[in-house]
Amino acid sequence: MGFFQLSKKISLLVFLIVHLNLIALSLGARKLASLYRPPPTALTYHDGALLEGTQPVSILWYGDFSPPQKSIIVDFLLSLNSEKHRPETLSAIATQPSVQKWWYTIQTYVKKAGKKETRVVMANQFSDTNCSLGKFLKKTQIVDLAQKVNPKKPGGLALVLTAKDVAVEGFCMSNCGFHGSNNDHNSAFIWVGNSVTQCPGQCAWPFHQPIYGPQTPPLRAPNGDVGVDGMMINLATLLAGTVTNPFGNGYFLGSADAPLEAATACPGVYGKGAYPGYAGEVLLDHSTGGSYNAWGVNGRKYMLPALVDPSTSQCSTVV
Repeated sequence: MGFFQLSKKISLLVFLIVHLNLIALSLGARKLASLYRPPPTALTYHDGALLEGTQPVSILWYGDFSPPQKSIIVDFLLSLNSEKHRPETLSAIATQPSVQKWWYTIQTYVKKAGKKETRVVMANQFSDTNCSLGKFLKKTQIVDLAQKVNPKKPGGLALVLTAKDVAVEGFCMSNCGFHGSNNDHNSAFIWVGNSVTQCPGQCAWPFHQPIYGPQTPPLRAPNGDVGVDGMMINLATLLAGTVTNPFGNGYFLGSADAPLEAATACPGVYGKGAYPGYAGEVLLDHSTGGSYNAWGVNGRKYMLPALVDPSTSQCSTVV
């Protein structure tokens, strides 16, 4: 056998050995990945006050909102404690993809802390169509608006909702909304903005193409309004955090300055099998093409964020 033939065979043998090792490593890596399970996401209770008992909710519509847009959000709040659609047993709640099933998980946190069941009731609605403070708001102005909306008596929850042409400090850049509190009156507030003309890829996913990450096709909004259906996801996320961690010493994971709360600990999860860029297995309204995972009053359909289930410490979805 000549030198060149021997050299050629040795090179072929080395090539085969290297590639077989790479295949083995690849299979091994896939096997490890398939066996991987995320660690439990237990939220720690820090012995603080929660939003318990009857909580009157007042809404400030800052900017121009149409009646259909308002009804999407109001119907969600009415769905939380709807007597008309209340199942007779808790086991019935657990088997239905409803807003009440989602709310029941939040109630579990409240009861686990030995608090009274939280009951949301509609109080007042106010409209500031002319944007009295302008169309660029600082966070401190959001706080001022919330304090004006909240009932003068202690307790209650204020929602400050800004229209699509209203910019808020930090909106799109660092958040899609936030919640805070007025410790003097033992009350809380939530701010959420309509992102449809500012940053729908950040604050209205999965109903809009994301700015970053996997570019999967967006889902159709369940109520046909990308901006308000996106607001609904953020409102539900913040409501979960407000009830369970209203004053910064309730249920959360990590630092109190940047806590992971009941919903924010499960980002981007709306159905089983969710992963970055994929919302998970959700339901489809064949009459409209809209995607959803929970129904509410008046035939409403919503996409609600997953919550950390306190009984399993894992992200749990409605469907």
